[in-house]
Amino acid sequence: MGQVLVLNASYEPLNITTWRRAVVMMIKGKAESLEHDSERLIRRDMHVPTVIRLRQFVRVPFRQVPLTRRNVFQRDNHTCQYCGSREQLSIDHVIPRSRGGTDAWDNVTTACTSCNVRKASRTPSEADMPLKRVPRRPLSSLSFEAVRQIDSGRHSEWAKYVIGI
Repeated sequence: MGQVLVLNASYEPLNITTWRRAVVMMIKGKAESLEHDSERLIRRDMHVPTVIRLRQFVRVPFRQVPLTRRNVFQRDNHTCQYCGSREQLSIDHVIPRSRGGTDAWDNVTTACTSCNVRKASRTPSEADMPLKRVPRRPLSSLSFEAVRQIDSGRHSEWAKYVIGI
């Protein structure tokens, strides 16, 4: 039936869980439903939740988004940051590794193969290839995953609870 966005008592996104776990939390009185799927019923008086909020605040440590190919492509919306192409994508280092550039969120970007080859071991300014968007680290791993769900059209109701959209 789907996934459920779990919010802290302060309305901050905490987690994404299954609808079954969300229903159990609601039945136990640990959470309340804020959004639900109006087409799906669990029983006569209960709809399947899509967003729940915990009744008590839970302190959670900060987790960073791991730097992976898949995450870089997602951050850049699977689009070359030089020409806008969506074909034959690769990873490009803004400051080339041959010049001391590192594998960091603010130094890697999505580029099509032809732009990557054309830029070669130069910076974007030297190659006269300005970036469409400056690369930066995503806010949090949960926001990153929630944005993926929203962008896919599965959970548009999550948008008002997730920062960075």
